[in-house]
Amino acid sequence: MLLSAMPLMVIAVRTQSADAILAALDPEQAKVAKTFDVPVCVIAGAGTGKTRAVTHRIAYGAATGKLDPRRTLAVTFTTKAAGTMRGRLADLGVVGVQARTIHSAALRQIKFFWPRAYNCELPPVSDSRFSMVAEASRRVGLGSDKALLRDLSAEISWAKVSNVTNDQYASLARAEGRVVAGVSATDVGRVLAGYEAVKRECCVIDLDDILLCAVGLLVQHRDITEEIRNRYQHFVVDEYQDISPLQHRLLELWFGDRNDVCVVGDPHQAIHSYAGARSDYLLNFVADHPGAKRIDLVRNYRSTPEVIRLANEVLVNRVTPEEALEHGTGVTLVSRGRSGPEPIFQALSDEASEAAAVAMWIESRHAAGIPWSEVAVLYRINSQAAHLETALAERSIPYLVRGSERFYDRGEVRCSLDALAQLVADEPGADPLPAFDQLLVAHGWSTTAPEGEGDIRQRWESLQALHDLAVSHVNDGVTTLEGLAAVFSRRAATQEPPVGDAVTLATLHASKGLEWDVVALYGISDAMVPFVMAETPAEMASERRLLHVGVTRARRDLWVSYSWAGGNRERQGISRFLRGLPGTGDMTDRSPQHPRSRRATIMVCSVCGRPLTAAKDRKLGHHLGCTVGVDPDLVDRLRQWRSERAEADRVPAFVILTDATLLSVAERRPHSVESLLQVPGIGRRKADLYAADLITVLHDFSSDNQQ
Repeated sequence: MLLSAMPLMVIAVRTQSADAILAALDPEQAKVAKTFDVPVCVIAGAGTGKTRAVTHRIAYGAATGKLDPRRTLAVTFTTKAAGTMRGRLADLGVVGVQARTIHSAALRQIKFFWPRAYNCELPPVSDSRFSMVAEASRRVGLGSDKALLRDLSAEISWAKVSNVTNDQYASLARAEGRVVAGVSATDVGRVLAGYEAVKRECCVIDLDDILLCAVGLLVQHRDITEEIRNRYQHFVVDEYQDISPLQHRLLELWFGDRNDVCVVGDPHQAIHSYAGARSDYLLNFVADHPGAKRIDLVRNYRSTPEVIRLANEVLVNRVTPEEALEHGTGVTLVSRGRSGPEPIFQALSDEASEAAAVAMWIESRHAAGIPWSEVAVLYRINSQAAHLETALAERSIPYLVRGSERFYDRGEVRCSLDALAQLVADEPGADPLPAFDQLLVAHGWSTTAPEGEGDIRQRWESLQALHDLAVSHVNDGVTTLEGLAAVFSRRAATQEPPVGDAVTLATLHASKGLEWDVVALYGISDAMVPFVMAETPAEMASERRLLHVGVTRARRDLWVSYSWAGGNRERQGISRFLRGLPGTGDMTDRSPQHPRSRRATIMVCSVCGRPLTAAKDRKLGHHLGCTVGVDPDLVDRLRQWRSERAEADRVPAFVILTDATLLSVAERRPHSVESLLQVPGIGRRKADLYAADLITVLHDFSSDNQQ
């Protein structure tokens, strides 16, 4: 039973006295607890006790009769946060509050009301989304590469939570600068449509559909909306800076015109915009809700004054006017903790040296009495963990990788090293580095990084890390393929699964909401933070906030390092967000301009006018997502030919023609060997091998269309 059909049982509320509840709060937190009868927007900086403030608000409201716990819905961002809130409320003697994620609350409602509204049961929520994305991708002719499927799945979610329809996707994705590496925006739109078709065939919905169904139900059935509003009369919403347009629509339907709404968030921790989150809902809350009050929580109880000083400086150091417009009005933190050591800044010669230095520092902190579990190393992207895992393993420091596979457990790494073992058996005398690089190419590596920040980029970074390690080992004296395989085997074998007390390795994104006594920020160069793909003021502002999140994870000891050179990346100085701050010394031998900015004047997209920075885009003369004048049926035929030729030659499809080259062929439609040689990416050898086939495919296609 649920909602109006479920009787509101009399539940004893054993709250503390109102005075005792307020006595446990600082002045700003107490103001949050006492402010009722108007909408409240709480801007809560990192470590300022937002959960304490809102749980005490509910307890104070229950103790004074201003709030009925049984009619209260507390919306959290994660299941863990919901559990924490329920535990805190129980400690305060408050029972009956529904603390749930927005998906959990919405699913509970629509399961109950769907039969009444539509005379049928709600379709089941599928737990096999990945396989459905794979089927949609296959139907479009894109294949079933796991990294590609993960990126496509993420893009499907973005489209849904942003209220972007399938036919709108291509144009809006181009306008937003969204890229799925190796796939045009038009093809991504086709995958989105195909995915919906697969779901209909399977008679299921997915996680994002829960919110879509909830919004549709409430819009179409006002009687049900009123029942839900009657059931829940008091709202608290956490992490409001991370809600999407779809979530915002559902929350507003729940709120109605009631005043007892309290939203909590921090615009300085808005780091999920790529997934569709919009912090302007938080920043505009007071303007959008007449009579609403804003309350700022500024007292940080987590970190030392030294850490907080850096956290504040990161947000304002060398901010451009354009970027400043993207930040919004957050708070300047004030530390209430004891003084501690100044943050340590270190510049190392390369990534392996940097990882070794971090491991040594962690070891010194542990020797000083810090448990391994109170130590974390944070980095921008998963592949940066490779050298760290090696350095920690070599010192027998236990560690766990949060939110991702260990480096040597990743699919692309395992497959590459398995292939290396087979290569040793087949060609034991091969020159180690050229042979290993050729092997990596067969698994998707190239000397040019793909666009975007998705799984395809992450996979490339993993393979790039293998390449860098191989170069390092060869430079250190490994002269045979067998020797290289032996070194990799030893490194993989020393990384035993961590148990118990262990150092946490995590990306900056995965660290949000967590804290440790000791934090090392690793790889904070100007090529990585901001991430090399960040171009617009909004993207740069998001990268700056991400570094702020990383800094505020540390309670006391903070290390910030980077390496001058990493793999084939250009020599870089420290992140521009830190450059010139006390302690950074002369870590500034480069201007704060990005390498991609220096290249931006070379070529611009013929469609959107934005810079062309990726090799495949320069081949086309426009961004891959800005395809024009390409017949999708012709692209399908060319892909089919490429697939058949790759199978016959027993090589990966991209060895025949890359996606960019294939699209360029489809656009230019060369009619002779000479015109085929004008297509970027096709040299004399490929022309000799494939010209006859390609011209036949193009000629047959034209003939079919003329009939």
